[in-house]
Amino acid sequence: MSSQGDLSLLNDTVAQTLLTSTNMAHLSYVWDDGSPRVVPIWFHWDGKAIVFGTPIKSPKMHVLPHNSKVAVTIDSTTFPYKVLSMRGTAAVSIIDGVVPEYALAAERYFGVEGGQGWINQIKGMFTQMARIAVTPTWVAILDFEQRYPSAIAAAMAGA
Repeated sequence: MSSQGDLSLLNDTVAQTLLTSTNMAHLSYVWDDGSPRVVPIWFHWDGKAIVFGTPIKSPKMHVLPHNSKVAVTIDSTTFPYKVLSMRGTAAVSIIDGVVPEYALAAERYFGVEGGQGWINQIKGMFTQMARIAVTPTWVAILDFEQRYPSAIAAAMAGA
């Protein structure tokens, strides 16, 4: 079993299940006053990066272009809980129209017809979107079966 932090964990069944799920991701970043922020957000995993689409006037766009260190989690909602945690750097670009990965996420969350309906609404609201791609540099999995938070694992080992 790979150790926490190892990028090979992205190939683990738990990670792959969460990366293809309809669970929300949680994107964590630091505001310009140093305070932490966490936002729920749709995502698309392209096999190398976790990609988000967002309006260019969203609050996160105030800081991500120049303070790009982020953390992302995707969690399950039933016990035994599964959690994929990643750290990386957000690469931000402005896209005319809808971010393609955002459209793919909409279809995953709402189904093909519902996703296309949502994207048609978005096209009417925004002429551009921001594409945020986070390539993981650190990955961890908690599955509460074999992998526990470190303090619990230590206590279970008698340490």
